[in-house]
Amino acid sequence: MKIRHLLQLLPLTLALPQLPAYAQAFPPAASCSAGTPVDEKGFVRIGGMDQWVRIKGSNCANPIVVLVHGGPGNPTTPFADKFYQSWEKDLTIVQWDQRGAGMTFGRTPLTDDIPLKIEELRDDGIEVARFAAKRFGKERVILLGGSWSSVLGVHMAKAAPGLFCGYISSSQLVGEFSDRRNIDATLALARAAGDQESISKIEALGPLPWTNPRNPGILRRVMRKYEAMSTEPVPKAWMGATAEYATAKYDADYAAGEDYSWLQFVGMKGDGIGSKIDLYKLGPKFDVPFYMVQGEQDLVTMPEPSRRYFDFIQAPYKEFVTVPRAGHDPNPPMVATQLRLLKKIGDCH
Repeated sequence: MKIRHLLQLLPLTLALPQLPAYAQAFPPAASCSAGTPVDEKGFVRIGGMDQWVRIKGSNCANPIVVLVHGGPGNPTTPFADKFYQSWEKDLTIVQWDQRGAGMTFGRTPLTDDIPLKIEELRDDGIEVARFAAKRFGKERVILLGGSWSSVLGVHMAKAAPGLFCGYISSSQLVGEFSDRRNIDATLALARAAGDQESISKIEALGPLPWTNPRNPGILRRVMRKYEAMSTEPVPKAWMGATAEYATAKYDADYAAGEDYSWLQFVGMKGDGIGSKIDLYKLGPKFDVPFYMVQGEQDLVTMPEPSRRYFDFIQAPYKEFVTVPRAGHDPNPPMVATQLRLLKKIGDCH
């Protein structure tokens, strides 16, 4: 059975590139002298398979941030040039399409009988971070995750603390994806608005635990509707993919990877990866500075559970930052707050 992820695909309508990105091997490492811009992309052998890596910044000597995408199955690589363009002056931004997603899925498709494992994704991420650090002569990099990747980032920071000089987590997912608290909060907003259509959709989902894999997506669409009423919208200029991703093949691979990864996350009977998340089981101790960024209007990972987990953890330094007019997904206030914290961490050879 295939289902579409709760996020809609961004429009992919630009011209086809002359050289298909799927044919691209990662370029050999070049010498880095201060002030030299970096713009590299291609496949790197990570975790036993070719995985798509994208590196960009205005100065190869800048601090490196490894940006871990969410979903699972929703790479940021197609539109990061627009979302994170303001970061390129101060940072070298490293991204990769996780196994089961985007370009990596297009290179090595996975079928539903091949489980997506957080341990494999964790090890992939650590390998990507080591690759980037070595490539630019650094000992450590900054780690950034959000939503699904806030979980993956916690696992990475726990497993390889010496590789990261700071972890910035946004929209921190702590336990199961669907929780009675965020269902009730969304239902309360719908009732206050007299929105019978949304009320009916939520009530029809029934009690937890859900066994229909479509239910979380139905709930998230209602959540997004109400988050949009009190958050700053994403500028139209940020939307849309860069040219190399505007192909029929990439569109198909993105959709297929999204379906595969989301089904792995929710499970056919509510028993996927998302149902097994419990970060408390990893223990409180972290050996890296830990920054948690929380949108005040987030209905998916609500402020109270995130704050409770923040209070639980122990780290050399930790900071909890709330962002007004921000919900679960990245928007200008969230991106600006992340950049401020990234610059605060700074270089960490």
